[in-house]
Amino acid sequence: QVQLVESGGGLVQAGGSLRLSCAASVSINSINLMGWYRQAPGKQRDLVASITRAGTTSYPDSLKGRFSISRDNAKNTVYLQMNSLKPEDTAIYYCEARRYGSGSYDYWGQGTQVTVSS
Repeated sequence: QVQLVESGGGLVQAGGSLRLSCAASVSINSINLMGWYRQAPGKQRDLVASITRAGTTSYPDSLKGRFSISRDNAKNTVYLQMNSLKPEDTAIYYCEARRYGSGSYDYWGQGTQVTVSS
């Protein structure tokens, strides 16, 4: 079982920044893909950013330039830096860990609330 604990959410004014953290209970070197998703009330959960074990990152075109995902292997933590926040970024942000092949799994964290006021 892999536990993922998100932190860093909160209330911020539009134009501000937040950095979310996702701490894993296992070595993230053993995880093929880690991602951040968000879900606003009444909407589906959407991908925000992902990073592979090799460090390759991916973002939806709408978030490129404002959001940045990174990883600290020594701390088994993945980060999401969010800049120039907008009210429409308000959502619960979730961390996901996915392993392929032998011993495959897909785990989610409990989420952290991000609220951007106008």
